[in-house]
Amino acid sequence: MTVQAPSLLEKAALVLGAFKGATPRLTLTEVVRRSGLPRSSVHRILDQLVRLGWLERDGRDYRLGMGMLELGASAAHHNRLRRAALPHLHALHERTGHVVHLAVLDGPEVVYLERLGGTADASVPSRIGGRQPAYCTGTGKAILAFSEEALVAEVLRAGLRPRTPYTLVRPRSFHAELTRVRERGVAYDREEAFRGVSCVAAPLRGAGRAVAAISVCGNGIHRELERLAPMVLGTARSVWGALYGPGRAVQPRAAEEVAPPLDPGQMDTLMSWLRFAEWM
Repeated sequence: MTVQAPSLLEKAALVLGAFKGATPRLTLTEVVRRSGLPRSSVHRILDQLVRLGWLERDGRDYRLGMGMLELGASAAHHNRLRRAALPHLHALHERTGHVVHLAVLDGPEVVYLERLGGTADASVPSRIGGRQPAYCTGTGKAILAFSEEALVAEVLRAGLRPRTPYTLVRPRSFHAELTRVRERGVAYDREEAFRGVSCVAAPLRGAGRAVAAISVCGNGIHRELERLAPMVLGTARSVWGALYGPGRAVQPRAAEEVAPPLDPGQMDTLMSWLRFAEWM
């Protein structure tokens, strides 16, 4: 039986895996011993990882670089965000019967950390780890409206390409839309990304910039968006309170509906984590 040699990616993973444990600094010989790879391969991979910023070299020793530490911090933040949001997302999905998203901004795109919806919601073309342009999605506009101008400029540089006849493609119109989002507190996607699919989204934020957004989407729900908006906004504020406590949360107005949280132990299952981890 032929044993297939590990791919370059698998070799790099073995090299990085050698740095697990209590010893933060390793020599070339120690990495070779821990990874089980040939010395020449390890040396070449270590040099490439140093150039990429994933590792740092100090004399004969190697250690994890800032690139790896920043990625780990980002993954930990996203996992904490998703765990705090998941019970509230389930409650919102149960209450509305539509697809619910949790998304973060990555450059000019949004990345979906969570998507809740059954087989009947297949008309909403999204998935966990999937990406969509921020300019034509409710979550993207909700985040950008409460972000630094540099992020908005990055989106504009990437281009406002028409996805449907309803996509905003003029920078002036797009800026005006973000102003309306700041005034309303929620963003709408009225078939701007996909024909027939509409969304309402609210940012996760306190008094400053948005860190993520929650949305409710569905096919043919354009007439429901105004009714759904208070529930989405209330859920976003509940998630923010779960993350940072009532001291940093923006308290909802009495007229806003807040979806009640469910038991996190019932919702945050291992399979949910595995689905989340697929794109990391």
